[in-house]
Amino acid sequence: MTIKANWSYPTAIRFGAGRISEIADACHVAGITKPLLVTDRGLANMDITTKTLDLLEAAGLGRAMFSDVDPNPNEKNAAAGVQAYKSGGYDGVIAFGGGSGLDLGKLVAFLAGQTRPLWDFEDIGDWWTRADADAIAPIIAVPTTAGTGSEVGRASVITNSETEQKKIIFHPKFLPSVVICDPELTVGMPNFITAGTGLDAFAHCVEAFCSPHYHPMSQGMALEGMRLVKEYLPRAYADGTDIEARAHMMSAAIMGATAFQKGLGAIHALSHPIGAIYHAHHGTTNAVCMPAVLQFNKPAIKDVIEQSAKYLDIAGGFDGFCAYVDDLNASLGIPKSLTGLGITNPDIDRIVAGALIDPSTGGNPIVMTKENTTQLLLKIA
Repeated sequence: MTIKANWSYPTAIRFGAGRISEIADACHVAGITKPLLVTDRGLANMDITTKTLDLLEAAGLGRAMFSDVDPNPNEKNAAAGVQAYKSGGYDGVIAFGGGSGLDLGKLVAFLAGQTRPLWDFEDIGDWWTRADADAIAPIIAVPTTAGTGSEVGRASVITNSETEQKKIIFHPKFLPSVVICDPELTVGMPNFITAGTGLDAFAHCVEAFCSPHYHPMSQGMALEGMRLVKEYLPRAYADGTDIEARAHMMSAAIMGATAFQKGLGAIHALSHPIGAIYHAHHGTTNAVCMPAVLQFNKPAIKDVIEQSAKYLDIAGGFDGFCAYVDDLNASLGIPKSLTGLGITNPDIDRIVAGALIDPSTGGNPIVMTKENTTQLLLKIA
């Protein structure tokens, strides 16, 4: 068999408790002298954000912040962020927060120097080459959750507020120059966010592991990422101050986001339009979708899931793995259906149409059609 693939892996990561103290040095390494910290509204007034701004100010780097960021960031947030960046004369971005703050921060750094509109850079074919790569500002990423792994990603997920569709904007220079992963920043996460973000990381690992594409490094990373979630998410959920558990969950998030270079699948293909239309939490929606998707893909993934079950010390092969997922969801307070997320009478046709055009469909082990995706969604609704 002739094997041919394109591989790329993460950037410089400063990992460990207390390492947010190195934020000024990270700016120096990235060549940033006047950073704009981009985060979401919920984090804007929290101690971890204030202390980070204090560190920047003490180092003579100012204390500028933009926080007009929705939970599912959109093009309006992006335009406001770019305007703030340009008007302030900044030369780099600190993307700070969960997936929304990280994605929007990276996008601001990307768009500030471009002349073409946002949607010209959607992740379609080689559209990323339309960008002026030299005009992309340097990025430092500081995650405050452990789930999306956007801190090591080369893309941002942005909602088109007019069409209510999630779009992926891609460029290799979205990848931050420096990442600071400090588990102390995640201690304040409420339980439902700990659960939802942790299960987002798990979904990344599961879908990457099951993807039919060839990427053995991602395969190994996905498997170990699943193990870390299995061992440490229940601990982080039970005791938010458990720094060891919080640290391992940050590792799992990075591993999941790195692993899904191999591909995602029906979990994310469904979760993206559901989140765009109904504003549901992304990781929680992934968790709701996962049991039905595992069964949907069973003919193609039974053997690989049995392999993972052995590594994870889960008895019962494929059925045992599925039972474990059900039990994990229940223990973390995850609803069993979209109704449990507050989504009643979902627009099945609209969600299915969105799922079938989502880039994640390409990594699903079973070809997704209008007919089988409709039946799948009905089991989740």
